[in-house]
Amino acid sequence: MPINLAVLDLFHPQIKAAIASAIPADWTAHFLEENSLTARARLIRDADIVFVMAAPMPKELLAEARKLRLIQKLGAGLDKIDLEFCRERGIGAARLQAGNSIPVAEHTVLLMLATYRQLPQIDRRTRAGNWNKEDARGTHRSLQHKKVGLVGFGAIGKEVAKRLRGFNVDILYYDPLRAPADVEQALGVAYSDLDALMRKADIVSLHLPLTPQTRNIIDAKRIAAMKQGAVLINCARGGLVDEAALTESLKAGRLMGAGIDAFSQEPPVGNPLLELDNTVVTPHLAGATLDNIATVVARSVENAKAALRGEPLPPDDVAVAPGRVLAN
Repeated sequence: MPINLAVLDLFHPQIKAAIASAIPADWTAHFLEENSLTARARLIRDADIVFVMAAPMPKELLAEARKLRLIQKLGAGLDKIDLEFCRERGIGAARLQAGNSIPVAEHTVLLMLATYRQLPQIDRRTRAGNWNKEDARGTHRSLQHKKVGLVGFGAIGKEVAKRLRGFNVDILYYDPLRAPADVEQALGVAYSDLDALMRKADIVSLHLPLTPQTRNIIDAKRIAAMKQGAVLINCARGGLVDEAALTESLKAGRLMGAGIDAFSQEPPVGNPLLELDNTVVTPHLAGATLDNIATVVARSVENAKAALRGEPLPPDDVAVAPGRVLAN
């Protein structure tokens, strides 16, 4: 029987081509053509498998699925998928553990450098004919000798630590699960409790998933505790941060700047962080590189094949194990 694959994000043509070329011959891929819940509902209604990157999957959408076996996230975060409803309906949900860890780690370091060197501002001034290097000498900073605090030390946090080793920085990390001593030694990192890290770090970089326990973990009190002139980097989830408190601290000049790839509401229409000259902002694209997509799609297809055969998926990828799908 042919398998229907629904792809629920509006993708670049090259990404669509990569997905279409990787799926088995007896699968049919149906791609989203309009960014709306109604269009997604039409696609999901007869889907056996769903591939999703950033599109929300609330209960109202999932209720439309008549035979859905697996939702495969083309990344790691599952906070936009109603996992409880998936459990009730026997719909499997899987992520790609560490699937985007290297691109996200690279983007994290990019935002650290761009914030310290005020890259967007300098780009604008240079294009406008302002050739004043002395402004940079008085305000720009180097990464070397700084103390970097990584909040979250899973696959992405570890990749960030690897990439920072060449910058001659001191690295602290906090994670609910402390890494083994040999990992700490190999990566040159030291464990810290979160509040101490917030006080000590010149750069605080976030790498936690968004859960009820981590929501707003970087609250007003912790932002106020950061060092004068510190920088906050968020390539994880916007809901981790009290954005109002961050905005006020940036406006007041307590923090030098912030590099932000993830916002509490996306797109962040009207978000005051977009108006500040000491923020570097990107549209939640840290994991989005063309040269990583082949691996992402290949792993996603293998997970889907396993689900269709009734075989177990890699344990680190599973959020909800596929079960019996109930008819609507």
